[in-house]
Amino acid sequence: MSTTGMFAVLKEKVGQVLVPGDEFCFDAEDTISLSESAKPERAVCGPGLRRTGDRLVVMKSGVLRHKAPLTFWIESQQKRYVATKGETVIGIVTARGGDVFRVDFGGSELASLSYLAFEGATKRNRPNVQVGDLVFAQFLIANKTWSLSWCASTVSLGLVRRLLAPKSDIRSDLEQLFPCELVVGMNGRVWVRASSVQQTLIVANLLQSCDTMTTQQRQQLFRKVQQGAL
Repeated sequence: MSTTGMFAVLKEKVGQVLVPGDEFCFDAEDTISLSESAKPERAVCGPGLRRTGDRLVVMKSGVLRHKAPLTFWIESQQKRYVATKGETVIGIVTARGGDVFRVDFGGSELASLSYLAFEGATKRNRPNVQVGDLVFAQFLIANKTWSLSWCASTVSLGLVRRLLAPKSDIRSDLEQLFPCELVVGMNGRVWVRASSVQQTLIVANLLQSCDTMTTQQRQQLFRKVQQGAL
C-alpha cells in the first residue's frame, strides 16, 4: 500500500471507535505523504497509539481523532493520566522536603517539582507553597501556584481535549451561563472560579455532567439551569 493510500485509510477511520490490537501498516519508508509531489512526512502518534516499526498499533479503546496535517490520537473516557513532556497539568502538593515538592497529578507516580521552577523564585526568595496547595504546571517547567479556596474538578481526558479546542462549544456555553475562569490540565483536572461559591460549584458539576452527554443533552441541561429549573 502506498503512503498516500495509508493516509486515506487513516482518514476514513477518523471518528470511528477502535479497540486495542487494531493496527495499520506503513511501507518501508515509514512515512505519509499528502500528495505525490509533497515531501513525505512522519505521522505524529498521540495518546492511545504506538508506532512499532512499520506498524501503527491501537493501545486503548476510543474514537480515532485527527489534527491537520498528520497528528492522530485516540480519544476515550480514560481517567488515569499518562504524563507527557510539555503538557500542562493541575497537581496537588502532597509533601515537601529540601528543595523539592512532591506533586500528585493523577498519574501512577508522584512528580517532583523544584522550588526554583517557580517564576521569580530564588534561593533567598522561596515560594510559599504548602501541602494541599494546587499547582498549575508544565512538565519540566512549573508556572504558578493556585490556592485550595478555588475549586478543582476532575473530568475525563476526552472532555479535556474538547475544552481545550480553539472553538470549544462547551466553554462558550458555560461562559454564557456563568462568567467564569477555567484552567484545564491535560491530566483531567480543571480549576474553576466563578463570581460566587455557589456558581463555582454549579460550573464544576456541569463539567462533570458534560462527560457523558451529547451536545443536545448538554444544551437542554444548560437551559434548565439558566431558567432556574435545577
